[in-house]
Amino acid sequence: MGSAQTGTGKTASFTLPMIDILDSGIAKARMPRSLILAPTRELAAQVAESFEKFSANHNLSMALLIGGVSFSDQESALEKGVDVLIATPGRLLDHFERGKVLLQDVKILVIDEADRMLDMGFIPDVERIVSLLPKIRQTLFFSATLSDEIHKIGDKFVMNPKIIEVARVSQTASTITQFICKTTPKLKQSQLRDLLNSEPINNAVIFCNRKKDIASLVRALKTHNFNVAALHGDMTQSARLAALKAFKDGETRYLIASDVAARGLDIPSVSHVFNYDVPSSAEDYVHRIGRTGRAGRSGRAFTLVSGSDDEKYLAAIEQLISVSIPELSKENPKPTAKSKKNSSEKAPLQKEVSEKSLNNVEKPKTKPFENTEKAALQKETEKPVKTNRYNEKRPPEWTGGNNFKDPDSLPAFLK
Repeated sequence: MGSAQTGTGKTASFTLPMIDILDSGIAKARMPRSLILAPTRELAAQVAESFEKFSANHNLSMALLIGGVSFSDQESALEKGVDVLIATPGRLLDHFERGKVLLQDVKILVIDEADRMLDMGFIPDVERIVSLLPKIRQTLFFSATLSDEIHKIGDKFVMNPKIIEVARVSQTASTITQFICKTTPKLKQSQLRDLLNSEPINNAVIFCNRKKDIASLVRALKTHNFNVAALHGDMTQSARLAALKAFKDGETRYLIASDVAARGLDIPSVSHVFNYDVPSSAEDYVHRIGRTGRAGRSGRAFTLVSGSDDEKYLAAIEQLISVSIPELSKENPKPTAKSKKNSSEKAPLQKEVSEKSLNNVEKPKTKPFENTEKAALQKETEKPVKTNRYNEKRPPEWTGGNNFKDPDSLPAFLK
């Protein structure tokens, strides 16, 4: 049972040893030698891509069984015999019931994103698949978050389990800088647009909790000329793959997605992640922001908080990751230092000019304190100016209050 931070190479950690183990031996028709289960079609397809890349110099066969693709192509691949079978649980059972795949020769079972299997209700399917496998085999669980429930499920499938944790459970990668942005439901879209315009974004994934929110956000951002595309579970498989490919190839800059894209998708160039909705599951937050800051690269993650429910979910997230996420408004320095510097640089020049102009002006011949108003004005101007230790004039004291709830003191991008 292996756990490590997102983007650290869990796929390679089981794919590379499998290639070495399977390099000797011959696959029989309809009897795969190893099985990798993944919760989503996208993740299964990505594992297949990684296997093809890593096994380029090995004569190993592979089949991918996912929904949304014709059965005939998958059946023909199984008939030839495969060393590695990568599948989602539902489609694998469909082929088994058709008699197109036999599982009694599987020597290695890998369950990727094991906690997601539990969340998505795959446990009955996984239990049935495991019951069809040989008793003597190697079983591996992998996830970025291993909860107590996963340990209990793992005890059913693993004999004498060894737990390997590269980092603390549910710890976010140190390469990701996290922020929260407090707003209101009415201002969420404008807040998001301000962030998209102000941040140095290469490309970004924007997560929503509900599919209808994805559709409305896509329409809203397209009206403001943002290059966006949607990705969620109700789309056809061809449309999902096309949206994902366009995002990977750089044709789409912003991918607005549900949690179907939160697990395992490895797109190293993603620079930002935006949680338009705070995830109700704290573990999902770890996986969502893990789409950026991968393989040592730096990334930034922003979460929009717009209500009491969001505050509750945020508290659960901070408790899980043991980090207090700062507000974005507190990160930006106050833009007064530059103005102070400029005023201090201009002060000597203005003083010199004023002294020269006063020397050239002929002073009026009047008796001292002849005019009481002039005397009072002269006395007032002779008062010393308050300066700090750098001999700079201090700006007038702020009297508008220092509460962020005061609308006059809100930063411009929060208005």
